[in-house]
Order: sequence, then C-alpha cells, then structure tokens
Amino acid sequence: MMTHAKLPSSLLLLAAAASAAFAQQGPIPVKVVVVAMFEVGADTGDAPGELQYWVERDHLDRVYPLPAAYHAVRMNDQGEMAVLTGQGTAHAASTIMAVGLDPRFDFSHAYWIVAGIAGGCPDQVSLGSAVWARWVVDGDLGYEIDAREIPQDWSTGYLPLRKKLPFEMPADPQDGQAYTLNSSLANWAFNLTSATPLDDSDKLKEIRSHFDGTAAKRPPSVAMGDEISSSTYFHGKLMDAWAAQWVPYFTGGKGVFATTAMEDTGTLQSIEFLARAGRVDLNRVLVLRAVSNYDRQPMGLSAAESLARQRIGAYAAYLPALEAAYRVGHGVVNELLNHWAQYAGTIPRAEPTPAKP
Repeated sequence: MMTHAKLPSSLLLLAAAASAAFAQQGPIPVKVVVVAMFEVGADTGDAPGELQYWVERDHLDRVYPLPAAYHAVRMNDQGEMAVLTGQGTAHAASTIMAVGLDPRFDFSHAYWIVAGIAGGCPDQVSLGSAVWARWVVDGDLGYEIDAREIPQDWSTGYLPLRKKLPFEMPADPQDGQAYTLNSSLANWAFNLTSATPLDDSDKLKEIRSHFDGTAAKRPPSVAMGDEISSSTYFHGKLMDAWAAQWVPYFTGGKGVFATTAMEDTGTLQSIEFLARAGRVDLNRVLVLRAVSNYDRQPMGLSAAESLARQRIGAYAAYLPALEAAYRVGHGVVNELLNHWAQYAGTIPRAEPTPAKP
C-alpha cells in the first residue's frame, strides 16, 4: 500500500495562498525545472537524496502540492522549480506529465535539467564524475531469454524487439527507444561547467584502484557521455559489455555508453508529449548524471558479490556524486537565471569541444 506523509499546516496555507495568487495573476512563469528522482527522507534536514541540496541551497521554500504526481513541487522567487519524480520510468513519466499539465505553471520558456546519480562504465568515466548526455537510450524495450539458454554463439540473451539475433542489423528503434537531446545545448552546458572542481579523496582513490577500466583511475571530472535508462538495475562485466553495444546500436554509432540510470526515458517521453501539446520546449532539455558507483564488479569479486553491495546510500561515491550533480547542475541553473533576459528567447548553443589526444 502506498502512503504519503501529510503536509504541515503551514505548507497547506502556502499552497492556498499560491492558488489564490494564481487565480488573480495567471500561471507562474517557470524558468528552470530541476528534475530529481529520489529522496531518502524529508526534503530538508536529514540524510540527502537527489533533491535535498537543491531545496536547501537554492531556498526552494515555496511548496505546491501536486496530488496527481509523486511529490509536491518546490520553487523559489527566482523562477527555479524542483520536481521529485520517484524511482523508475513509470513514476517519472506520470509525475512529469502531471507537472507539465498543471495550469498553475507556465513552462513555455523553461529549461529542464535532470540532475541525479548514476552507475558508470569504468572504461569511460570515473567515480564522482558528472556526465552530460547527448543520447538517452531505453534499456527495457527488448526480448530476453534466460542466460542459461543463450546459444553459444550469442554474446547476450537480450535482443532488440522484432529481431532474431543480438544486435541484428539494420537497427530499428521503436518509439521511445532512443532520445536525441539538443546536442548544441549539451555542448554549451559542458563547456560552461567543464572546469568545475569536483571532490576527490583517498577513499575514492582506493576504491578506483580495484577497477581495470581505462577511465577508472582518473580523478572525478565533468564529462560528456550517453546513458542507458532502464528500470531494471543491471550489473556485471557482461551486462556492461551489452550496454556498450546497445547505445551505439540504437544511435547509428553516434552514442557512447557512459552512465546507467532508471528514469530518464520516462521523463523524456512525457516531455516529448508535452512539447506536442505546446506546453514545453523539447530543445531546452539537459540530462546530467553523476557517477555514484560502477556498473560492474571490481577485480576479485563476482558480479553477484558486487551487486550485493549496491544499495542507495551505500554506493562507493554516493555523497560525492550528489555533490557533483548539484555543483555542476547549479552552474547551469545560475547562468540561466542570472542572464534570463538573454536566454528566455534564445537557447544557448556551442559546438563540440575537440577531444584531447
């Protein structure tokens, strides 16, 4: 049975005041929407999840109850909103749709920034890094047979829909299979935040030393890389190898698998539908994920042994990743809000930064 905590009477009074203001003034213009996925307790004052730093540090003190969604939304007086979707694609899709259709808010010029933690591929990114995506690929749409029945010449038992073999060509992405984000906006966000200092520690260095990925031993940094969104939490070297093929397969070789998360195809599907309805601008969407753990086991452990250690709040870089998601994401939020006259009507853009040799 699902239960929801009752809102304090003070927040209900704020909500009533907000409703009265809406009736008199019309929809509230929203400039930036920060999308968080989970919180471990209250919105403030306890152990943090993805929402808490935004609420506390950006003073998101205006609470708007949203019974049709997972959680109330929060705003400050600068036009910044934070949404908590709940975990998994179903929670995310339904919450974003409820928020986007709410007549109290005007999202016509709003920028949307998904900011959360993720698993990371140690061949591409390091623990504690923050990664901007150009592609988000669904990892749930497909056929699957049990691993014990996979033919010997197959690399995986997970197949694209309507295909007979793993990675059979030509690729035929289904609706909702792959989302192409505004790459020039993502490049702009990366260039703006690439020099953001991210925390490292002896603990993270020690953890990284047990992984053999080419990027695993690097200190945390801001990076570009693409995401698999899957409500199924996968783990292990063989699943990592599947993901490294799944992303380029569905993006025509353009995407590079770097992170794995659980909600973003649900979020993007709702934003796409809302854009069709004229409620939002699909070109104003960014996805930022910070690496709290690796998607495969360290040297010396089996996938099952490693998976047993994977729990929210106990990930190897849980707190550093929360900090990275806020610090890097806030760099973009701050720029947009401080120069709103420039960005309200014109979406920032940049060309890709050449890769370092």
